[in-house]
Amino acid sequence: MNFQQLRIIRETARCNFNLTEVANVLLTSQSGVSKHVKDFEDELGVELFVRRGKRLLGLTEAGKQAIEIVERMLIDAGNLSEIGSRLSAQDEGTLRIVTTHTQARYTLPPIIARFKQAFPNVRLALNQASPRDIATILLEGETDIGLATDSMENTSGLATFPYISWEHAVVVPVGHPLLSRDPLTLDDIAEWPIITYDEGLTGRTRIDDAFARAGVVPDIAISALDADVIKSYVELGLGVGIIAAMAFDMERDTKLRRLEATGLFETNTSSLGVRRGRYLRAYVYRFIELCSPALKENLVRKALDQPPGR
Repeated sequence: MNFQQLRIIRETARCNFNLTEVANVLLTSQSGVSKHVKDFEDELGVELFVRRGKRLLGLTEAGKQAIEIVERMLIDAGNLSEIGSRLSAQDEGTLRIVTTHTQARYTLPPIIARFKQAFPNVRLALNQASPRDIATILLEGETDIGLATDSMENTSGLATFPYISWEHAVVVPVGHPLLSRDPLTLDDIAEWPIITYDEGLTGRTRIDDAFARAGVVPDIAISALDADVIKSYVELGLGVGIIAAMAFDMERDTKLRRLEATGLFETNTSSLGVRRGRYLRAYVYRFIELCSPALKENLVRKALDQPPGR
């Protein structure tokens, strides 16, 4: 048993059991991948993969158990490397974050500015992804922190922490008739086509729930992943926008107006997620604390010490 075999087993599951793709990812040959898989199974004495001829179709029950152990072994191996790096360079390295466009554009800039002031030698790798993909990216083990709303909670293998609460806002073009409605109601909003987030993303369920409780059926004319796209279509007069309030910038969004919508929609809470069992360098804990002062290092460590899958 060796690390190359462990990597091949892990990538086989990640690549949907396509050995050609595994070979491309690991820069090796397909025949070499097949041999490593067979040697690994022979050493364990069990088959890890369901087969149809030479094709792999999925994991056996033994394979499902084995893949969890393989993942932990590779994470721990990476953790050992991180310990060596940490001891040799306390304030150097790379902080890897995956988050949504809205978080990267509107929430993180002041946090990142303070972090870079404290750790000028730490590089920042900021990956923007769909909220649906963030948990998966974290579970792959190459990223330190994930930030999103409604997409990581209750994911096995992740420790998640609430770090910011926010409201939805209603935005319209300058001169829109809704500007004269005071107080604004859900019935008022539903008189117009609505442009907002995709289903299940960025608090969309709370928007849908608010209309449902009021017995109002909205016309969701356009849905999108991020607020900037939504605002662009609102500017064109194609509908009324419902976005994260943090995404409205009075100085930049000069063609739009934000309507008072307090109480129309429930408050949202974004989460910060880290893969359980992952070794984090000191500056990662500091970044987490900058996101939320309540997330002290000892609290985060306690959650991460639980093994993946719990």
